Amino acid sequence: MNFELFMALRYLRAKRRQAAISIITVISVLGVMAGVCALVIALAVSSGFTEELEQHLLGVTANINLLRTENDGIRNYDELAERLGRLPHVVASAPSLYGELLISHGARAQGIYLKGIEPAKEVKVGTMLQHLSEGSLAGLSETFPDADPIILGKDLAKTLGVDMGDSVVVTSPQGYLTPLEIVPKFRHFHVVGIFDSGFFDFDSSWAFTSLAAAQRLLDLADVASVIEFKIDNIYRAPQVAEKIKQAAGKGFDASTWIEQNHSLFSAMRLERLVTVLTIGLIMVVAALNIFIALVMMVMEKNRDIAVLMSMGARQRQIWAVFTLHGVAIGGLGTALGLILGYSISWLGNTYKLFPLQADVYSLSWVPFHAHALDGVWIAAAALTISFLATLYPSLSAAKLNPVEILRYE
Repeated sequence: MNFELFMALRYLRAKRRQAAISIITVISVLGVMAGVCALVIALAVSSGFTEELEQHLLGVTANINLLRTENDGIRNYDELAERLGRLPHVVASAPSLYGELLISHGARAQGIYLKGIEPAKEVKVGTMLQHLSEGSLAGLSETFPDADPIILGKDLAKTLGVDMGDSVVVTSPQGYLTPLEIVPKFRHFHVVGIFDSGFFDFDSSWAFTSLAAAQRLLDLADVASVIEFKIDNIYRAPQVAEKIKQAAGKGFDASTWIEQNHSLFSAMRLERLVTVLTIGLIMVVAALNIFIALVMMVMEKNRDIAVLMSMGARQRQIWAVFTLHGVAIGGLGTALGLILGYSISWLGNTYKLFPLQADVYSLSWVPFHAHALDGVWIAAAALTISFLATLYPSLSAAKLNPVEILRYE
């Protein structure tokens, strides 16, 4: 161990003549630890929410949607989907038909989004229907007397009070024209499955049926409202979407999952930045404590410094001793903060210790996704702040005049 590091660690362990210095040193370590721990946890929560929401959204929405600009639906959708599915980076494609309808069971009714799908193609584009909590996707291929199959979200089924095998009525505003009025068109549906996406907005207001059943209900024979695409790299969606749009020809437009959720992810990025800046103030306060502790230590150790300099210690070495002492305080606090922060994050995510109200936050628990890279830059920031706090006290120690200090000794 070299001289500078040896002295820095010795001063860190030694008892102080002034107890206040030891107290401030302990407070400095705890302050750095608290700041680092809070930043690790805050970034873990921020990353957890972002990644969980991104995963859920990508499971229930397609990477790219192709639709008609004139909103008159897509005809010959099978041929178009097959042709565009051969484009580079496109993994799968699936046509679907959307409708905003009313679903009812007994005295209970609610507005829903009904999506007509081709099951075999839909599971290749999204993951929401790959694992149903009840029933199976094969149920959408079943036939019933005077009814069509339907799969409901978990919370939607709970709201309507229905279970597997129950019958519901779906009403379309586009009904029959009679001499007196327009009579809404409705059809009975048989519940063949219940899905649980983990995303409250979808579980409470979405339902799935076969594409043919949706076309009959909406009176749109051989029409799809959108063709959905899954690609091999979700972050290349804008470039691939432009190629799909060009290949589809005039009258088509393409949107990506990034555009559809732009406001949500922008808000989460801003929240992450504000969190880092706010919690970062804790480490600034801890750095001030390090500054105060070093200033008081230089005042206490001025005779020791004078003796060392008279024995041949150079100014650079004295500067290094107190700089390493301050960085050691910051390093100890940083290490403890990282250990505590990652431990809390692991426990919170593994055992789901912090439940949430799903209808408010879209998730039923607080997710903690702590990344190693976050810990690296947090540690680097904490050590940098600690180093900056040592500059003035260590330079002051290095500039002490040993002759003046030892004159009367």
